[in-house]
Amino acid sequence: MTNDNSPSLRTQLGDYFRQLAGRQRSDSADRALALLLTLVAGAANTSGFLALEQYTSHMSGVVSSIAGRLVAGDFMLLLTASLAFAAFVGGAGASAIVVLWARRRAWQSEYALPLLIEAALLVGFSFVGEYLADEGEVYAIFAIMFLSFNMGLQNGIITTLSRARFRATHITGLVTDLGIECGKALYPNGKIGPSDPDFIRADAEKLKLVGSLIGMFFIGGVCGAFGFDLIGFTVMLILAALLVAIALAPVWDDLMAKRA
Repeated sequence: MTNDNSPSLRTQLGDYFRQLAGRQRSDSADRALALLLTLVAGAANTSGFLALEQYTSHMSGVVSSIAGRLVAGDFMLLLTASLAFAAFVGGAGASAIVVLWARRRAWQSEYALPLLIEAALLVGFSFVGEYLADEGEVYAIFAIMFLSFNMGLQNGIITTLSRARFRATHITGLVTDLGIECGKALYPNGKIGPSDPDFIRADAEKLKLVGSLIGMFFIGGVCGAFGFDLIGFTVMLILAALLVAIALAPVWDDLMAKRA
């Protein structure tokens, strides 16, 4: 017998996404959102590489490229790398501005709004990508800046809401954490027993989370590569749709509250 008072699937999904991207945060919501955004970042990063032959998610290589191109006197690539760096910083800064602006107004969508902005940019990029692909170096510089801004925006969101516990667009820190926890797990404690305060053990929860984030980035990369190979720039529409689905419930709540 069905319970007529049980919430519908639509209500359940709305509540889930409301918790996922809403203002009120929990550790489980932070982890779930970090996993989803890492998936999106991996897909966007890989599809961007296939289109531009340059990754846009991590700034370590970009800063090294700026230094190397400066010494080599390759000023066109120096300009490209410098603009990518500036765009990433600009995206992270824009994320902070939007979050703080919405927080001051006590909106439920303080974290959802930057996700909608990112989705809108990805939609725009998917439509103009094919046209701009014929523009040579001008296109490449614009596209690298665009994707770097998006990466900075997304990384700024997850860094802010998780209080810098997670990153979504690069995995260097995650791989470092993985190595540290593996080192702890393999550490020879000798005669020291598990009940001893000096006993070295790995943080199983952290190991699981870090491994999951790295796995999601990899899965996103595989999906992005297949998607770009099959449908080209249209793959960005799929990523945008996922971001809209995540962000819609808190934004809808704010719109309804404003109407009321």
